[in-house]
Amino acid sequence: MISARRSGPGLGLALIAAVALLGSCRDGQSGGGEAAGEAGADAAGFSAPSEATRAANAAFEAALPLEDPIDFEEADRGLVAREPELEIRSATGRRWSPSQFAFVEGEAPASVNPSLWRQAKLNGRHGLYQVAEGIYQVRGYDVSNMSWIRGETGWIVVDPLSSVESAAAAVSLARKHLGDDPIVAVVFTHSHVDHFQGVAAVLPETGTGSAAAAVETVRIIAPARFVEEVTSENVLAGIAMGRRATYQFGFGLPVGARGYVDSGLGKQPLTGSSSFAVPTDAIDHTPQPMTIDGVEMIFQYTPESEATAELAFYLPKQRAFCGAEIVSRTMHNLYTLRGTKARDARKWSGYIDEAIERFPDVELVFMSHHWPVFGHARSLEFLKGQRDTYRFIHDQTLRLANQGATPREIAETLELPPTLARHFANRGYYGTLRHNAKAVYEFYFGWYDGNPANLDPLPPAPLGARYVEAMGGAAAVKQKARAAIGEGDERWAVTLLDHLVFADPEDAEARVLLASAYDQLAYRAESGVWRSVYLSASSELRNGITAQALDARQAAAILGRVPLELFFTAMATRLDGAKAAARDPFTLNFDFTDLGETHVLTVENGVLHHARRAADPAAVATVRLTRDFFLRLVTGQVGLKEVLLSGELDLEGSPTALVAFFGLLDGADGNFPIVTP
Repeated sequence: MISARRSGPGLGLALIAAVALLGSCRDGQSGGGEAAGEAGADAAGFSAPSEATRAANAAFEAALPLEDPIDFEEADRGLVAREPELEIRSATGRRWSPSQFAFVEGEAPASVNPSLWRQAKLNGRHGLYQVAEGIYQVRGYDVSNMSWIRGETGWIVVDPLSSVESAAAAVSLARKHLGDDPIVAVVFTHSHVDHFQGVAAVLPETGTGSAAAAVETVRIIAPARFVEEVTSENVLAGIAMGRRATYQFGFGLPVGARGYVDSGLGKQPLTGSSSFAVPTDAIDHTPQPMTIDGVEMIFQYTPESEATAELAFYLPKQRAFCGAEIVSRTMHNLYTLRGTKARDARKWSGYIDEAIERFPDVELVFMSHHWPVFGHARSLEFLKGQRDTYRFIHDQTLRLANQGATPREIAETLELPPTLARHFANRGYYGTLRHNAKAVYEFYFGWYDGNPANLDPLPPAPLGARYVEAMGGAAAVKQKARAAIGEGDERWAVTLLDHLVFADPEDAEARVLLASAYDQLAYRAESGVWRSVYLSASSELRNGITAQALDARQAAAILGRVPLELFFTAMATRLDGAKAAARDPFTLNFDFTDLGETHVLTVENGVLHHARRAADPAAVATVRLTRDFFLRLVTGQVGLKEVLLSGELDLEGSPTALVAFFGLLDGADGNFPIVTP
């Protein structure tokens, strides 16, 4: 158990939602290449690759040097040990194993873009690797890497993965081959869950005696505002972001050559237990040198890049740069499809340029994902390529915007120069040039493209009905869509059929046609994320919503560490404004007896206001309870009737007012449809 000093705010609610929704993937299902046959739909309902898709993927393969072996040589370099029968299970019995992806071998099937297939092969490497003298990585146990740096008396662990179970398996492998010297420090490179949630598997390994005493000896190093960003990132949009994350990462898709293959960043992680530790040391400027257990480290503070709170660092002894996630073996996201604020491409590029200037003798680049880059010349080439990719997207998007081009026009015309596009690390396996260009536009200009026709358009359902009517009815739309699909023009087909499905979601033929068009777009996508989005849409059209909504009880341990101020702020987004506005203003006091805190809630004008202050004597009710009991109430572990009868709650004032307040809050159902009204 992590000590109280270090236990603190855990995930933002949005990320809790995304993690809980991980559990909806079909654990243990593994595709068998094209074993399902290509004459028709496979077992999940996805259609066979069309002739147009086969031709498009063949042309893609011919245009790239897919046989270049250097990435494979670097991915395999330094292998210390591998567990051929590796299987990781969560406390709830979910299973994750590299064997699920054993079908990714040989030439790409027609149902997978050959460039993405190559990336999936590389991301499938797993084991313990020696990166340089005193630097090791466990890769392929999660979507991210766990790095180990040798100190004088123990180990510095960087990014302890996204679940306790995955991290425990990685620690077990490392211990078998690196010994049992204590872990003296942990570095969280940034505030995304796949880089810190497994920390409980790392901390108890240190020292002797009780786990709590051992934990106290470990330094936890993270970027400034790490705790704030972990707890607040997208917290207010948690349910919607969690639902959209099921599309981005393909949760709910079968694993296989007609289904989920790779995210571009790595494989889907195991849905396991989460943990957290509060940092002892904050990195808040550049350069920030530190010596940890005899290891000289020069930290670089890189906020508002790939994450709002992020750092990178340099190891002068090995001339090794840990680029965290400001560099990757893919073009990253300037905007993630699950929904985030657009990231600052200019700053991002600037941090990479700063690293090049500060660490000109670099001989090695290792990262929080993927495999390292070895050698001075290759390291500089890689860093410059990543730097210039983000700067090119930034500058050229603004150039075209200043000429009057709209986001979709920019995305349609912009191409990376050949000097960048020929390097696989700059290709769009995770982020893409098209949606990143739109992100830059949104970062500067927002959602409105300047065309008044887009200022106040009709919503999808009535818009679809009008379009269908204008095109001559449903039969005419389907005829046009079939013709477009026959010509390999699925982008136009999905535009037509999307209108029809929103106009009449019960039209089964239209849904299947639209799903089939999405299949082909998925099979051609170089981006693992785009592939997952298209196939998730196809699955929902055919089979309905298969991903499970967030069960807040699953996240209770994390929610228990979210500051109450943030919790009440999130609660305000669940207030039914129209119903609340119809009531006279009223105030409630919540007195948390175990914390010595009083929180005053006021509902007025359809808005829930919150403040931590002395109790309001004019409140219609004062509720005295513990934080734990409150958590059980809001996560549905106890009902309101039980609350009113419970000895764990003391109510002074009107019980009716308390019941009425909770009646104004919407239920949080994360199972809303995406591709139908």
